[in-house]
Amino acid sequence: MNPDIFLSSTINGSFSAPFFTTRFKEALFHYSALFDMFGMTLSRENPERIHFEWEFYGREGMNVIACEGVDRVERPETYKQWQVRMMRAGFKQKPVEAALVEWFREKIKKWGYHKDFVIDEDCNWFLQGWIGRILFSSSCWVPS
Repeated sequence: MNPDIFLSSTINGSFSAPFFTTRFKEALFHYSALFDMFGMTLSRENPERIHFEWEFYGREGMNVIACEGVDRVERPETYKQWQVRMMRAGFKQKPVEAALVEWFREKIKKWGYHKDFVIDEDCNWFLQGWIGRILFSSSCWVPS
């Protein structure tokens, strides 16, 4: 493969540690932020919420916490770890335009998103989170 541009969108988490206690603590922080976000923005009876929590976050959390070795398929890393990996693979990161980040901030206010939803930029990564916890990250890369 020789892409002209590569878009990396990742789950920002540091719960791929080999040690159970560390992995459990980090997974607890990550998933509690996700479930808190759902709890503040959707009713408990919302069928889409129930389905999403069970099919995605429930299974992911179970895999991260309860599985070891080849049985554990969920191994998220932080966006800064991905940044190092991408540079080692021969990619150069494209900057995030400040105007784009501000445009998204205005849109989430206009569309009535919850006040605790976070849009930010760091080290050329577009970040999304909840109450200060960065949950997702996106960045553009080109071959160097």
